[in-house]
Amino acid sequence: MKKALRVIISGGGTGGHIFPAISIANEIKLRYPDSDILFVGAQDRMEMQKVPEAGYPIEGLWISGLQRRLTAKNLLFPVKLVKSLWKARDIIKKFKPDVVIGTGGFASGPLLQMANREGIPTLIQEQNSYPGITNKLLAKGADVICTAYPGMDQFFPVEKIIMTGNPVRQDLLDVHAKRQEALEFFGLDTEKKTVLILGGSLGARKINELIEEHIREFGRESLQLIWQTGSLYYEEYKKYNEKDYVQTFAFLKRMDLAYAAADIIISRAGAGTVSELCIVGKPVMFIPSPNVAEDHQTKNAMSVAEQDAAVVLSESHLEQGFKSLFFPLVQSEEKMQSLGRNINRLAKPFATANIVDEIDLLISKES
Repeated sequence: MKKALRVIISGGGTGGHIFPAISIANEIKLRYPDSDILFVGAQDRMEMQKVPEAGYPIEGLWISGLQRRLTAKNLLFPVKLVKSLWKARDIIKKFKPDVVIGTGGFASGPLLQMANREGIPTLIQEQNSYPGITNKLLAKGADVICTAYPGMDQFFPVEKIIMTGNPVRQDLLDVHAKRQEALEFFGLDTEKKTVLILGGSLGARKINELIEEHIREFGRESLQLIWQTGSLYYEEYKKYNEKDYVQTFAFLKRMDLAYAAADIIISRAGAGTVSELCIVGKPVMFIPSPNVAEDHQTKNAMSVAEQDAAVVLSESHLEQGFKSLFFPLVQSEEKMQSLGRNINRLAKPFATANIVDEIDLLISKES
């Protein structure tokens, strides 16, 4: 690979697309400090804030996804697409990248499409077990498709697929060694089991309502909670900090310590979270969000549950299912250990390095 590599990375709309993109950029910079990396995102989405915070420049395209019903935004879609294709072409001609990487989301469509037209090598990183429409459309023109789940040949050309796993935070690789530090950090009772509840950075109303409904039962069962309510719901649920076995947080800044402290985890099933939980190796109950494209969180969670590596509970069965599933699980040390071992076997801790290895190979073929 050239020492002064020029790379464009495009992906965004959600943290699930943005944070893998940043992880890949960081690994490239680690190997090749003189590399020049430019991000391209959707101009009104969270990547326009998160990418500069990570230290990288970003250009925005006027692009958004199609709504599932007839709206004014849908009528504007063809105009946005054409303008985004033109701007993507201009960005590529000006920046002259050696490789273009797409991690999913609206903006990666026009960018990778124009890179393919210009004959520039492209790599797709697909986080989910069921790919989004953008990556499906781009697959034919891509040179390499890095995936995190088996069976992706039903969506992508088999000869292009490399199963690398999803990029994860590197501070999770030694999470088990941080157990004592984590207990002290959160001031936890070492005689009680700790439940970590994760609904995402914004929060999950159904999960928060579920925890509130069973708050007394958690106490009766001598369980202590680290409860990430999400920023949208923190004000509503922070009152439970008055209970000595509950700690609520809008956002957990030290996720490594939260994972280290946990004995069991209740979580959504976004692709990045699932990959992290495989590395953490703790028993998990997934409650997938039904409000995502193609119901991909359920597919992510089920791909783990099929390996006897997690318990899955749908939102539609929370009332009937939670009490009968969760509390017996916590009381069974044997089942908890089995789930923890099995999910840890699915971990791919070196995914980011493996993806950049594929970029190395791709560039060397072009040299």
